[in-house]
Amino acid sequence: MEELNYGATAWMLTSASLVLLMTPGLALFYGGMTRSKSVLNMMMMSFGAMGVIGVIYVLWGWSMSYGADVGGIFGNPFDQFGLVGTIYDESGEFIIDGFGVPAIVGVAFQVTFAIITTALISGAIADRTKFSSWMVFVALWVTLSYFPMAHMVWGGGLLSGDGPFAGIAPPIDFAGGTVVHINAGVAGLVLALIIGRRKGFGTDPMRPHNLPLVMLGAALLWFGWFGFNAGSAFTADGTAGLAWVNTTSATAAAMLGWLLTERIKYGKGTSLGAASGVVAGLVAITPAAGALNPVTSIALGAIAGVLCALAVGLKHKLGYDDSLDVVGVHLVGGLVGTVLIGVFATDGGLIFGGGLNQLAVQIIIALVAIIFSGVITAVIGLAIKATMGWRVPEEDEVRGIDLAEHAETAYEEINS
Repeated sequence: MEELNYGATAWMLTSASLVLLMTPGLALFYGGMTRSKSVLNMMMMSFGAMGVIGVIYVLWGWSMSYGADVGGIFGNPFDQFGLVGTIYDESGEFIIDGFGVPAIVGVAFQVTFAIITTALISGAIADRTKFSSWMVFVALWVTLSYFPMAHMVWGGGLLSGDGPFAGIAPPIDFAGGTVVHINAGVAGLVLALIIGRRKGFGTDPMRPHNLPLVMLGAALLWFGWFGFNAGSAFTADGTAGLAWVNTTSATAAAMLGWLLTERIKYGKGTSLGAASGVVAGLVAITPAAGALNPVTSIALGAIAGVLCALAVGLKHKLGYDDSLDVVGVHLVGGLVGTVLIGVFATDGGLIFGGGLNQLAVQIIIALVAIIFSGVITAVIGLAIKATMGWRVPEEDEVRGIDLAEHAETAYEEINS
């Protein structure tokens, strides 16, 4: 029996709480970016994900992520259904993992990842989506896309160090480049295409209604992300410290990269650009936080900041309505971070003489994540479109989705 490590346990409980805070932070970030008539609905999509997944994860989510392997794709949902066999051993003592942390604390940490990942998708479909359809999507998508992806990468499945691609080089996804950001980014793109564009997209101004709210949300996301990345060391040690410093360095560099890009393109650096650059850097360093050093983290962050700043304009050129830039930030940032591990990783990276193997395997796992998430999301999205329907009536979209879907408005003067 493993001995309880009080320091590691305290850190993991703290990390779980920090990551849980990220979803209300995301609600503020997204809420500020929408128009004033949609802010409550946007925030409710994040809180709705917390409600649904907080229940589902205990029932079958943990088991599908970390239970007995089924074909390298997902864990058996009945293996530890309802956390049976997860909390206590046969003698009634708490099960302790290899880091000296009770297994139930691991459940607490991992459920917060499932929540924030699913909530991220909502930004791509703002202003036009039925809340009931979103809630059904949350339950289906987290079950059919997130849990299997978590198992494939972290649960000993297809994309893990025990999978078939490990023969090239051990795949690296420290805290969720594939599981979280590519997964959510692809899902956002697919749903944006299935649901269609907002009325007035490309012609009407759809500026963020509250930039201070956006910046507050970004600040909470940055704060919570220390639990996300440093917590993924699963103990309080040097790797956690490295992940913390790398997270800060990359995020700062990405913010500067985004602002510089804006300055060159538009002549001004904006508060929205600063907040978006922060998130882009956090996204990019997520898979790489334990594999890079602080200097290469700065390089990664700067590259991500520039590329994501350029990528958010693709929706206007290509005609898809990714309302709050889930594709430009999370898909592109997740790809940049996942792939460039093969270049910048201290152990096995191209610039450190590691050859092309690590780069090759990072590209492979990114492509698998794109295809898997894309197919699963398309099936779910099309099924909901054919049954419940996704969109609110056009008059409700124009009047305001807050009033139509929740019988509330965020600001009283809107109806005065």
